[in-house]
Amino acid sequence: MRAIVVKNWLKTPNDMEVKDIPIPEPKSPEVLVKVDSVGANFFDILLVQGKYQIKPPFPFTPGAEFSGTIVRVPPSENSRFKVGDRVFGSNPTGAYAEFIAVPQTQCFHVPGTLSFEQAAGLYITYPTSYAALVLRAKVQAGEWVLVHAAAGGVGIAAVQIAKSLGARVIAAVGSEGKFDIIQAQGADQCINYRDPNWTSRVLEITEGRGVDVVYDPVGLVEKSLKCIAWNGRVVVVGFAAGNIEKIAANRILLKNIAVTGVHWGAYAKYEPERIPEVWDALFRMAEEGRISPVVYEPVFYGLENAKSALKAIANRETYGKVIVKPTSEPASKL
Repeated sequence: MRAIVVKNWLKTPNDMEVKDIPIPEPKSPEVLVKVDSVGANFFDILLVQGKYQIKPPFPFTPGAEFSGTIVRVPPSENSRFKVGDRVFGSNPTGAYAEFIAVPQTQCFHVPGTLSFEQAAGLYITYPTSYAALVLRAKVQAGEWVLVHAAAGGVGIAAVQIAKSLGARVIAAVGSEGKFDIIQAQGADQCINYRDPNWTSRVLEITEGRGVDVVYDPVGLVEKSLKCIAWNGRVVVVGFAAGNIEKIAANRILLKNIAVTGVHWGAYAKYEPERIPEVWDALFRMAEEGRISPVVYEPVFYGLENAKSALKAIANRETYGKVIVKPTSEPASKL
């Protein structure tokens, strides 16, 4: 099969190479999936450069999110899957390839309402946003929710989930060119967080009260505290801007604010019982049409073009989920 193979840390993703390597042999209780779509992520860039928290041994194939078709299941075990099932899932590495072997526990059936392309962007972004807004912020109907980086993968997921909960959403993006994209997802108002007066705009929208919840995957907590309401809640999702903030604690005190974090990946270790709860809720939302992953256009066909996909992400040109297709051919059985 063809796969991206990294043999040493790279200067940039432009140095990635596609090689012919053996199809992985699944070990019990793994399944073998013919990959249809790969969800590209910013952390893929860091991974191949050796700058990410996970540093796999060489050689390795990057890529954490995928969707595709089951082509092999364990022969002697009861399995949730059968050959031909449409699945999506995640693995620390291995997705930028034509086939991937992955534990069954890291796969789910693709909801009937979603395409392979949409499903490839579901595994990380949507449970992260659901856990942030429901488990941590406890968003209520009628509340104002400010979503930063609202055009990104987790941002669009947060907008859709917040709206499905009955909240009113202010979507903050880095350029006015993305307003139409976010408004199509149900955002009530859009602002440009590069505008130096964006906090005043938030106060204007909320008639001086401020927002009840701030969803922040960027690193804009300090500024957001200028436009948060009494008893407001801030959820720290990530630091896409590159800097880890130092927050003035007196601001937290004066407005009776709660600042909390969400680390979805750690739920498997600390609160595994919440994982099926979150997925059950998301699958219901998908089946009812209340959430629908947005796929960036164009889709990048061919593993050779994964570097172009990651360059577009690094340059902040994208919205929704960026998808790479290992091949231009439809998924088929092995």
